[in-house]
Amino acid sequence: MNVGFIGTGNMGRILIESFIESGATRPSFIYMTNRTKAKAEDIKNDYPETTVMDSAEEVAKCSEILFICVKPLDIHPLLKSLNHVLSPNQCIVSITSPISVEQLESLVQCQVVRAIPSITNRAFAGVSLLTYGNSCHKVMRKKIEKLFKRISTPIQIEDDITRVSSDIVSCGPAFFSYLLQKFVDGAVAETAITKEQAVQLASEMIIGMGKLLETKLYTLPTLQEKVCVKGGVTGLGIKVLEEEIGDMFEKVYHVTHEKYYEDIEEVSVQFNKIPHK
Repeated sequence: MNVGFIGTGNMGRILIESFIESGATRPSFIYMTNRTKAKAEDIKNDYPETTVMDSAEEVAKCSEILFICVKPLDIHPLLKSLNHVLSPNQCIVSITSPISVEQLESLVQCQVVRAIPSITNRAFAGVSLLTYGNSCHKVMRKKIEKLFKRISTPIQIEDDITRVSSDIVSCGPAFFSYLLQKFVDGAVAETAITKEQAVQLASEMIIGMGKLLETKLYTLPTLQEKVCVKGGVTGLGIKVLEEEIGDMFEKVYHVTHEKYYEDIEEVSVQFNKIPHK
């Protein structure tokens, strides 16, 4: 099964590398192109059996599953230009959240899926979010799920929770790496520990916490309960967090959704329809 990629930026590259290294597909089945061709050639240097093509049309013609990894405003003109080479037995997979599967289906005659991956997929972990178009057949759904199961836990979602799901799954690693960095910086500023020591300890702690949650021995609240001792230092630290964090995360979700709705309105102009929030 040939898998094509139009766009080999950060996420396009992560998907290509993850699919190959997880064994989801062979390098010889990967076809790709990019506006800046050197980015695609750089991937080929690491995986010589992959194929770099000169145009999006060439990639589309030879791909059963075609990943669209370009900016939201580039998708409408790209798919309009490709529709004449796409057939009903092919499937496009868009990785941008502001464009719905219904909008994608209005542009092409092939099957349609929206997938929102995460950088955690590079470690064959985390979640990938999938939304299927009505055009996507059961056989194709199984093929898409099989690909993503090799690098993640695929979860099907509906449009109404797309942004918040993406905030948690896709943006979450950046948000929590920032918090972890501040956690480390505070330790270095207040104690004699070196930055290198603090980074190592914090990194191992977060890896261990992830594995602990994976066992499902504890929920998030019970994990806190098990670590906290009444009157102990952890409890005092939690009290500071409760006082300082406040509604910080509510504000995070507020601004991400505001930007999301702006993006939706911007791309919807191309489809001659402004959606209601």
